[in-house]
Amino acid sequence: MKKIVSSVKGTRDFYPEQMAGRTWLYNNLRRVSESFGYQEYEGPFLESIELYAAKSGEELVKEQSYVFEDRSGDLIALRPELTPSLARMIAQKQNELTFPARWWSFGPFWRYERPQKGRSREFFQWNIDLLGVSSPEADAELIAIAAGFFKQLGLRPKNTRIYVNNRRLMDSYFDLLGFSSKLRPLISNLVDRRSKMAPENWEAFALEIGLSSDQLKGIKDLLANKELWQESDELVRLFSALKALGVSDYVEFDPNIMRGLLYYTGTVFEAFDTTGSVRRSILGGGRYDNLLADVGGEPLAGVGFAMGDVVINLVLQENGLVPTFEITQAQVLVTVFSEEFISESYALGADLRRQGVNAICYPESVKLSKQFKFADRMRTRLALVLGPDEAAKGLVTIKDLVQGTQQTAERAKIARAIKDMLA
Repeated sequence: MKKIVSSVKGTRDFYPEQMAGRTWLYNNLRRVSESFGYQEYEGPFLESIELYAAKSGEELVKEQSYVFEDRSGDLIALRPELTPSLARMIAQKQNELTFPARWWSFGPFWRYERPQKGRSREFFQWNIDLLGVSSPEADAELIAIAAGFFKQLGLRPKNTRIYVNNRRLMDSYFDLLGFSSKLRPLISNLVDRRSKMAPENWEAFALEIGLSSDQLKGIKDLLANKELWQESDELVRLFSALKALGVSDYVEFDPNIMRGLLYYTGTVFEAFDTTGSVRRSILGGGRYDNLLADVGGEPLAGVGFAMGDVVINLVLQENGLVPTFEITQAQVLVTVFSEEFISESYALGADLRRQGVNAICYPESVKLSKQFKFADRMRTRLALVLGPDEAAKGLVTIKDLVQGTQQTAERAKIARAIKDMLA
């Protein structure tokens, strides 16, 4: 046997069934994005590694990015995320755009990670951002979009939660605990890792990066305080706005949410499946008020989130919310009675499509029984027969393969007859 070349590790093949699922997901996120007035955009799949080196964090740049040297000697990355590209695009036309700007995108990304349940090296991601407003109410809008998306797909607050925190609030307590500015990035990473490590390993890691025993106790007490949000004016306003938006039942404060990326400055949030076996974040985002200046633009407030397609699909499958795959969008097969009727059958199929009926034409002359079997396997409900008897009388025979019945209709009125049968 010939050896079939394997796909690249961490990538996926999208056969028609998987592609239909991806398109369905895209259509749903498009619907919720547009319902809030967001415009679709796209950035390049290739970017200079310099774009990510500034703000995305050392781990993303040095360990997770696919980087190569092009023929001019420049280091290029397959994009691991979109926010830096968004910032660059906004910065390049900052004086021409209307703010606040509401943009969304859905496209492929690449990260060199160990493939496992809920994680692949190539994935598709929804990115949605609001730029030009720094209010907590703007943050609430993005969280409401995420909650609205869950609701639209049938995910309820009992099994999907969006956890919210605020970097400025946490920084004020880090000041009280005496964490130096040099230690801050490590502290943010420490908090972000807490749910991913065994408690004893997490505490050992905290001491290893330079925390004292008192500081470790202080941060543990801080992360256990679920009422801390009431000390933040931003979070008080945020939760008030979420209530007005009708999505507060999806949202909960959690001081353990920090987000690992360095560019977040205020509100941060992540969504999780709380009842199934998927323990990875469904989506995450937050406020980034300094990123635009870091890529050469004027300072501009921004807030947004990203959602990969891998985890959300696992969650939807566990909850039985993935729609049934339709093998074909055509419910009519135009058969070929014999070689001499191929042109007649193709003309009939063309007429049907012009009148809004999706139709497949069998591409060769074979036994009708084989064509009917094909229609059955494709779950095509109706099969049309145009043979010498029908042609002589200006008729077409319509076989209903589900009901096991058949009838004839005038060739000139066949589209109307089909629409009535499918209604």
